[in-house]
Amino acid sequence: MNKQDKILIIGSGLCGSLLALRLAQRGYKVEVFESRPDLRKVDISAGRSINLALSDRGFKALRLCGVDELAREISIPMYGRMIHDRKGNTYSSSYSGREKEYINSISRGDLNGVLLTELEKHKNVKIHFNTKCKRVDLDHTTAYLKNYITNKEFPIKAAIILGADGAGSSLRKSYYLEKKFLFSLSQNYLNHGYKELEIPADKNGNHQISKQHLHIWPRGDFMLIALPNLDGSFTVTLFLSYNEGEFNFENLTSETKITQFFEQEFPDALKIIPNIKEEFLNNPTGVLGTVKCTPWSYLNKTLLMGDAAHAIVPFYGQGMNASFEDVTVFDEILSQFENNAENLDWKTVFKTYQKARKKDTDAIADLAIDNFSEMRDHVANPIFKAKRKLEMSLEKEFPNKYFSKYSMVTFNENIGYFEALKKGRAQDKALLNLLAKNDLKDLKNLKTVLTKVVEKTNQILLEDKIAGL
Repeated sequence: MNKQDKILIIGSGLCGSLLALRLAQRGYKVEVFESRPDLRKVDISAGRSINLALSDRGFKALRLCGVDELAREISIPMYGRMIHDRKGNTYSSSYSGREKEYINSISRGDLNGVLLTELEKHKNVKIHFNTKCKRVDLDHTTAYLKNYITNKEFPIKAAIILGADGAGSSLRKSYYLEKKFLFSLSQNYLNHGYKELEIPADKNGNHQISKQHLHIWPRGDFMLIALPNLDGSFTVTLFLSYNEGEFNFENLTSETKITQFFEQEFPDALKIIPNIKEEFLNNPTGVLGTVKCTPWSYLNKTLLMGDAAHAIVPFYGQGMNASFEDVTVFDEILSQFENNAENLDWKTVFKTYQKARKKDTDAIADLAIDNFSEMRDHVANPIFKAKRKLEMSLEKEFPNKYFSKYSMVTFNENIGYFEALKKGRAQDKALLNLLAKNDLKDLKNLKTVLTKVVEKTNQILLEDKIAGL
């Protein structure tokens, strides 16, 4: 294959558009097909998370493509969590003890629009909207598409096909249905869904609560979160069971019941969500699931990327960042093998990419499930609060020696998710055990604390290794 042969990308969402942009920058001929209309012209946010948390791994990929500063212009820094209890009391918890480490609230649509606009500047790229991929003939590298404007179906053949078409990927479905090879797939859904609401700006266009925080109303089995938008509003997301507990999506069907729920659980939020009943009854309820599969590629012809390969729940704020990091890793591997671009061995590229990436994407999927429990319940636990306070002190005092699990995942782009999971879990266990046993009596002597934490963490890591964990 040479660079004038066609690369077909299914999906122009965040991963697909960034992937297409990077390949275009490398000189490849790229054609992108997207089932939805052009989001820069039509509002298509319904049913999808409106704003996301952009952090260091995502910025690394955006920087690779030269669009990081464009993303910063439409981002709002969030320096920590603001926790709200049932009485309306709040307390803040920083994300990091180091300065200049924060996550960013960003509009999915705005960022996707920036990427599409940059992508269109390249003459070696064609983008087709309103055109859905129905299936892929794997052996003949042919996508069968349907244009929703003309209602016509047609095939497109390409040198390779990259599926960046999200959790409901048509390419992944073709892997499963065509039964050309042994393909393992797991799709696990939480018994919780989500519904998005809005805290509008005040009459002067300002944010009604702190825009420097991600707000959380943790309630054990469910929670509310809010992220700031540039227009002064907040996108509010309720995570709630479908059918369990006193309140759930199945029984919250009347205005009376909805009001009772929010008055009891989120009274301070209710005061600033004026259209709660209308929004709750009319906005869709989204599903929360994890997708793991293998292999991601078939021969030297097709490859899954982003959510198509590894969809995760949103509780670590890493879904977009993980997909963007896919592009970074893929680009690094292309650089290794592209010296002989006229005869680039895509099969080796694809296999090398999966080997480098799979354990990390599995790890962030598991970490995201872990963080669901942390956000909805543990953040209000006294021993958890003591642990976070101590971690902030350790990071501030020893910025180059101590990194919390959250910091390793969110702020250290050079540590893989798998390594962050392994070390982070051991470190958390060490800290909690030491605090529970009151083995950290002299908390003012942080150097002694650090020594004890490192010693205990290494002991747990060794025990896990011996146990084969």
